[in-house]
Formats: sequence, structure tokens, C-alpha cells
Amino acid sequence: MDAETPDGAVVRLRGLQKSLGGVPVLRDIDLEVGAGEVVSLIGPSGSGKTTLLRCIDLLELPDQGTVEVAGSAMRFEGRRRRIPYARLRAHRRIVGMVFQQFNLFPHMTVLGNLTEGPRRVLGLPAAGAEAEAMAMLERVGLSEKAKAYPRALSGGQQQRVAIVRAMLMHPRVMLFDEVTASLDPRLSREVLDMMRALARDGMSMIIVTHEMAFARGISDRIMYMEAGRIIAGGTPGEMITDPRHPSVREFVGQADETM
Repeated sequence: MDAETPDGAVVRLRGLQKSLGGVPVLRDIDLEVGAGEVVSLIGPSGSGKTTLLRCIDLLELPDQGTVEVAGSAMRFEGRRRRIPYARLRAHRRIVGMVFQQFNLFPHMTVLGNLTEGPRRVLGLPAAGAEAEAMAMLERVGLSEKAKAYPRALSGGQQQRVAIVRAMLMHPRVMLFDEVTASLDPRLSREVLDMMRALARDGMSMIIVTHEMAFARGISDRIMYMEAGRIIAGGTPGEMITDPRHPSVREFVGQADETM
């Protein structure tokens, strides 16, 4: 599961469908993300963006379609038995996801939060996991917070720790779900700057965001979702600077008015 798909795509989705409570949420989603590519998902609330990320990470199982990550494909056809734990665990080793909520363990220090996964899932010895975690904390300017508990951190610091935690699992693709939605502008900048650094390092990323300026600056491509479908996609210039699709133009215009 550590190889790219034959044509260089790290993520490939085909015909993805998902309903929740009998209501269609995703409708025939096709999407490919290449190695080192950053793709942002924009669109109104309820358009299926978060559900799409959760299906890629298999937090939600699609009803139909194919989810392929780093060369390993899973086909879903109607009712499906539970995925074997070993395969689910292997899948989540290569897909990192960061949520709007920080989801840090409140009873663990920052260092404890960062080393739990590498030790238990990757099998790293404690000393090795701690050394790698400290190196990452140093890189993002949080080394002095290693022994602090989450409650002692600002929201921006907690979110940056959450991103570091995901990165320490060495994923092939990172998924970000509105990670700055609960932060004030100053703290948002801390997190967005960290994500820009990941993009410069070549991390494949799929980002759900309402920050149009950020999406324009970081993305290789931007996809617009509405009513469970991807109805338009293109470069940042085509999608935000000079959108031609009427729904995209209206959405971007409304976003600009609220900034």
C-alpha cells in the first residue's frame, strides 16, 4: 500500500455514492489527486465536502464506488460487510486527517499525544517516537510545549499539534476539514502557515476550506461541490479569480462579501 497508482495519482475516487438516513449526500464523485498535489474543496454548507473526506479515510463507508489510495483500491457495492481491521488500520496509516475539533487526548501531554500513534500503530520504540516528535515540534516552533497539556495551549497551538500528530504517522495524503473554522484570525494564520509549509514540502493534500484567499494561494486545483456533486473544477485562477460557472461565481462573490 505504499505505491502510487500507476498514473501517478495518490488518491483516485470513482463513482462514489453515499446516503445518510436515506438522503443522498454524495452522488457519483470522481476525483484524482496526484503526488504532491494540493486540491481544495469549496462549496456551500451541506454540499458533501466533509462526508467526502470521511469516505476517503473510511470513517464513513461509501454505498457505491471505488476508493483507491496509494495503489490499494476498495470497491463498494451496496451493503458491505465490515472492513477487516487489519486492512482498515493499514489504510489509515497512509491517510492522515485533521478535523475542525482538535481531538487531542486531554489527559496526555503534547508529547504523549504525538507518540501514542507511532508507538502503538507503527511499532516505534518510545525513544525513537519521542525523538521524531521533538524534531517536529522544534520545526513548528512548539518544542517548549512538549510537556504541556492541551488545556494550556491556545486553539492555534492545539491545531498545529493535531497536524503534527497526523504527520508523524507518515501518511501519503493529508485531509483537512475546515481546520481554522473555530479559530480567530491570528490563530488561523498560524495553522494556515503550517499547511503552506506542508504544501511546499510536497505533501499531497485535500482541503475543505471556506478561506477563499487561502485556497487560491495554496491549491493546484480547486473543486466546487454542490448538492453532493463536483460540478466544476480548475486552477485557482479559473475558480476564484475569474470563475465562469455561474454557481461558482455566485459562491465566490458571497464569500468575498463576508471577508
